[in-house]
Amino acid sequence: MRSGAKLYVKDLGPQIGWKTVFLAEYAGPLLVYVWLYQRPWLFYGEGAASLPVHQVVHWAMWCYVAHYVKRLLETIFVHRFSNATMPFMNLFKNCSYYWLFTAYIAYHVNHPLYTPPGKWQAYAGLAMFILCELGNLSIHVALRNLRPPGTKLRKIPEATSNPFTALFNFVSCPNYTYEFGSWLAFSIMTQCLPAGLFTLAGMYQMSVWALGKHRAYKKEFPNYPRGRSAILPFLI
Repeated sequence: MRSGAKLYVKDLGPQIGWKTVFLAEYAGPLLVYVWLYQRPWLFYGEGAASLPVHQVVHWAMWCYVAHYVKRLLETIFVHRFSNATMPFMNLFKNCSYYWLFTAYIAYHVNHPLYTPPGKWQAYAGLAMFILCELGNLSIHVALRNLRPPGTKLRKIPEATSNPFTALFNFVSCPNYTYEFGSWLAFSIMTQCLPAGLFTLAGMYQMSVWALGKHRAYKKEFPNYPRGRSAILPFLI
């Protein structure tokens, strides 16, 4: 070491693995939603579980479960994290956001007095949800394949032979676009205000992340496609 050189060490405080936080924040909604789907007496009173349940309520439960099972499996088998850890307090912040919003949504969708939308609105929402979930998975797989295992190599994301990845031609973060689409579809399918609020909150946060990533891409890659938006084609 050169004489007089100094090494500075920054204390980041208590840390926790990204994968651990993701698993915790995604497992919670599964348990919370399925529990409220059973209409426990604690929330709905005695006898609520025996009252009729509309078909849309069943669809909503399966969509919710499928979404978070997908997220758990992606965390284990698909995602590669640039950083190994994050601040420990993020565990409580992230879990509170997902778990409490899930309870808010599930309470209303599974309520005995819940009124579903019209048949065709529900069908359209369900179809849109399935397509967006497939699109989101496709983007995550495409992003994973950009980075060889054990490296931090960065490349410009491009569309592949998978038609769902064509959205890369228009936005920098199509995974967020599809995520927004999934929850918009869920809100349309259920016609539930809390689901709509969750969609708006998620869209706001994802827009912040997408704009940051979009700026980083343009700064890092001089030949980055100029026609791309951050999250919504031609808008954001």
